Amino acid sequence: MKVCVLGAAGGIGQPLSLLLKLQLPAGSQLSLYDVAPFTPGVAVDLSHIPTDVSVRGFVGDDVEAAMAGADIVVIPAGVPRKPGMTRDDLFNMNAGIVKKLVAAGAKACPNACFAIVTNPVNSTVPIAAEVLKSAGVYDKRKLFGVTTLDVIRSQTFVADLKGKSCDDVNVNVIGGHSGVTILPLLSSVPGVELSQDEIESLTLRIQEAGTEVVEAKAGAGSATLSMAQAATRFTLSLVVAMNGESVVECCYVQTGDATSSFHAQPVKLGKNGVDSIPALPALSDYEQKLLDQMRDTLEANISKGLEYANA
Repeated sequence: MKVCVLGAAGGIGQPLSLLLKLQLPAGSQLSLYDVAPFTPGVAVDLSHIPTDVSVRGFVGDDVEAAMAGADIVVIPAGVPRKPGMTRDDLFNMNAGIVKKLVAAGAKACPNACFAIVTNPVNSTVPIAAEVLKSAGVYDKRKLFGVTTLDVIRSQTFVADLKGKSCDDVNVNVIGGHSGVTILPLLSSVPGVELSQDEIESLTLRIQEAGTEVVEAKAGAGSATLSMAQAATRFTLSLVVAMNGESVVECCYVQTGDATSSFHAQPVKLGKNGVDSIPALPALSDYEQKLLDQMRDTLEANISKGLEYANA
């Protein structure tokens, strides 16, 4: 399996690349690209770690060379969130980065799976879809917004509250990947009973967890280490699925026939990316209300990405 990380020298990219070097199957290739001139040095640094995963670094104009023949392209490239910024505030800075990188990928590895980490995911993934569609290589089964961070946060917060092992907690998170569009399905966590007060409190914390990190870092960064772990988990699940084993992960995918129909929910992954999208589990009245209330926001985020891509 060849995995390419675009933005590999950044705050998410470096720990993500380290985790992939340690955990990808033996014989895999890890290709690292960034505009930072020290990116080849990151690759050399990682290459000294004794695992059977080869690493190469690329910089500047070599983005297509970095992606050539890739099976999976993971894109954490972009500007991080700062205090007072919402994910939507990042749009003007990050939309162009995603558009440019995905356009290069359409030429270099048109059959690859693309996993978009760059925020605002609600908008950047539709941009990627339109870019791939314009190039004539779009396969909705192979484009993902990585929302796994919402899942692992939910898992951690519920486990902490209930005194359980994180390994014993599994929370599905649906909707999108910012603010009110993040909807953890806390009424249906296997083996966990939560009161309505606990559900409402946890829901708000999960929705605002990114801000919690930004403020705690006092302007020095956003969620980088936890995001790297989340992106690693999703990438490794995709590797396992593409190697023939069925895996279910929550992610942001096109759920209908049009690129205006993106939604995060549990997805069954397979050899060609999305194998199937199961029906959503039963929602509580509270969850249904939040889902209904988020629709306008999510649809506006998607439309913003589509308009940018087609401008």
